[in-house]
Amino acid sequence: MKISTKMIVSNSDMIKNYKDCRNKAEELGKIFILKNNRPDAVLLSIDEYENLSAVIEYLESFEREEIERITESLKQGIQ
Repeated sequence: MKISTKMIVSNSDMIKNYKDCRNKAEELGKIFILKNNRPDAVLLSIDEYENLSAVIEYLESFEREEIERITESLKQGIQ
C-alpha cells in the first residue's frame, strides 16, 4: 500500500486540530496518525469504514482455511 504524505498527521496535530484531521480523513478516505514518528492509529472516514466492514462481513462467510489462503495471496501481491 502506498501512503501519501498528505495522509499522515502527527498525534499532537490530531489532538490540536481534530476537526481538520477529520475533514482530511473524509476527503482522503483515511489518515495515518504518527506518535513519536511511528505509526500509532488510523482515522477512517465513515464511507471507508462501511466499505471495509462490508468486505470483512463477506470474508467472515468463508471457512478459516480459505481466509488464510486469501490473506497469504494478498500479502504476496503487496510485496
